[in-house]
Amino acid sequence: MSFSETISPLVGRWALAWFYLAGARHLMEGWHRAVEQMLARQVPLPPLVLMVVLVLVFMGVLSLAFGYQARHGAVILFGLTITAAVVMHDYWHIDDPGLRRAEFEIFVRDVAICGGLLLLIGLGPGPFAIDRAPPTGGKKH
Repeated sequence: MSFSETISPLVGRWALAWFYLAGARHLMEGWHRAVEQMLARQVPLPPLVLMVVLVLVFMGVLSLAFGYQARHGAVILFGLTITAAVVMHDYWHIDDPGLRRAEFEIFVRDVAICGGLLLLIGLGPGPFAIDRAPPTGGKKH
């Protein structure tokens, strides 16, 4: 296997995990602002939704970081990201050109990240993942 086939999936998983971890930290630090933004978008029960989102993000981050059930973790993060992009960054409803462009850029970024997650779902976590570890246990007879 080449360097890119062994190392790049690991670094890619770590980069995605770091991105989501930084986003989760930002949400926790700006909890009230995030709840207000969700209320403005008519999201029901924003504090509960935000708590569920954070739990799912942490599950996805751990999954990607260690390569344990990484495809499932990527599916969770994909679902959260595409939903947040459509619900929270609906640039097509904004009249102000500056705000519309800013929301469009966030929307496009989120769609691109979803593309990376889909690659991980399709190609797997790479060789440096718990899922790829050789099985332990007794000898086969």
